[in-house]
Amino acid sequence: MSTPMSRLKFFFMLMKSQWFAKIPVPTSSFAGQTVIVTGSNTGLGKEAARHVVRLGAARVILAVRTESKGQAAAEDILTTTKANKNIIEVWPLDMSDFDSIKAFAERAQGLDRLDAVLENAGINSMNWTKVHGEEQILRINLLGTVLLGLLLLPKLRESAKKYNSTGRLSFVGSDLQYVAPMLEAKVPGSLLDAMNDEKSAKHQMNRYPNSKLLLQYATREIAARSPLTPDSNVLVNNMTPGVCKSDLVRDKIPLIVQAIMAVVLGVLARTTEVGGRTLTDAVRPDLGKETHGEFLMDCKVFPAGPNVETATGKELAKRCNAEIFARLEHISPGVTKVLA
Repeated sequence: MSTPMSRLKFFFMLMKSQWFAKIPVPTSSFAGQTVIVTGSNTGLGKEAARHVVRLGAARVILAVRTESKGQAAAEDILTTTKANKNIIEVWPLDMSDFDSIKAFAERAQGLDRLDAVLENAGINSMNWTKVHGEEQILRINLLGTVLLGLLLLPKLRESAKKYNSTGRLSFVGSDLQYVAPMLEAKVPGSLLDAMNDEKSAKHQMNRYPNSKLLLQYATREIAARSPLTPDSNVLVNNMTPGVCKSDLVRDKIPLIVQAIMAVVLGVLARTTEVGGRTLTDAVRPDLGKETHGEFLMDCKVFPAGPNVETATGKELAKRCNAEIFARLEHISPGVTKVLA
């Protein structure tokens, strides 16, 4: 079972972050670098890609499920930044389809260099839905996301060594990890099976926070098993953009819920552009080594909370990671061998 932060403490922490934290406009140069941004046809991913283009990247790959939407996003970014049209490429990537993820990663091996990967693609839903036989939030936010990171890690290492630089792999998490209850941990046996069981649909509101907590566990495991060395100079982190105006929730929801969400977002939410700054900061070229394996909030290393840092949290992380990486090895045999 997890050890979530108290709701009251979380509320005050969130208020302090949303109302008082100053999110700087990114200024670090990406000159000459190649960056992949997933989920970049809209929202935070699109704004992060815009910043990266503005900061001089040589090649920015928008990894999107629908290529026409990716092309529209590329045109918008090029219009606002006045960048050369050859800078942006749109590649298809369906994070719910493991074959699509593998094909994308294989294509990326042909890049002349890869300096940073910003894994922003994710989903939140109030409805229980399975895709390819698995609950969609678990499959997209966790398994597909970590699979892509592991498949791209060798290319990031190769480029860092070749160009005497530091690679960056950032997973977009959520501050909701602090209050994720992970009730499925009470169920004997497989945690992933419990989360894929429709009986857990009664706790659907918890599914997104839980997926982000599991992603934090996996991030720390990857970083711990991929220490910074001359042969593996890739920073791995997990970050939260905070509460932002975006289209993460795309369900049809009751009007009263829409009204409540509109009020909450109006009071709390950062603009999408400001949220995009936090994503860009997590993969900036001059990112410090102190961020490796850490949780970033407001563009700073932040405590990961009791769900992660207590003895109970560490024990749950060990249990979860054993299942997650075994499952990934089954999906793509040999994928975990990139880790020490």
